[in-house]
Amino acid sequence: MKVTILGSGTSTGVPMVGCRCRVCSSDDPKDKRTRASLLIRHEGRNILVDTSTDLRQQALREGLDKVDAVLLTHPHADHVNGIDDLRGFHFLHKEIIPCYASPATFETLSAGFRYIFFEFNGSGYTPLLSQHVVSGPFGLFGLTVTPVPLEHGMGTALGFRIGKFAYLTDCSALPDSSLKLLEGLDVLVIDGLRWTPHPFHFNIEAAIAAVAPIKPARVVLTHLTHEVSHGEQAKLPPGFEFAYDGMALDVV
Repeated sequence: MKVTILGSGTSTGVPMVGCRCRVCSSDDPKDKRTRASLLIRHEGRNILVDTSTDLRQQALREGLDKVDAVLLTHPHADHVNGIDDLRGFHFLHKEIIPCYASPATFETLSAGFRYIFFEFNGSGYTPLLSQHVVSGPFGLFGLTVTPVPLEHGMGTALGFRIGKFAYLTDCSALPDSSLKLLEGLDVLVIDGLRWTPHPFHFNIEAAIAAVAPIKPARVVLTHLTHEVSHGEQAKLPPGFEFAYDGMALDVV
């Protein structure tokens, strides 16, 4: 299984519009961050985690020509507002893509993007996605996908575990029941927003503390703001690193 970090940035992206700070002005390509999303490739299938605002740019960069399934973590704009860019794949393949998410996420998206899931009478627009409500582990192309409930400030989000890999973006706490779902990981990609605290996200210090009980072999911090320079990676403890757009992770 090959995992690609499509986007490693927070909701504003980096550079942030109008900002000229040291990171937004950086020449390091690893400091150029599109909005957070992930691609999982397995036996010829492509599984997209979130349809970020920058999905079109990310798909072009990675040469993505087909999406076989979509997993959605939660309905915040930076994670779903690229959903309309799935139309290009439908034009090519004429397939309705299965989409997996919580009831709350589908409720929000059905209000704002109803045409993505349902055909309006006489509109002629074919739905792009079919809704599959996540209530527990499910099979997908020979893989077992385990949803991992997360606290995201006053709200919630879903992480996903597949084999010895897990992706936990947009979280501020890991419930005890979720920690049990994360034992024995080889690779964990987790929210590590910035150095300073934030009410709705783990900052870097909090992310390091949160994963201590589960001891993953490798931890990649994502959803990074312009407060974090990739060049500061040396400040992280052993086994931790910063994500960057296009980062490839091979997971057994």
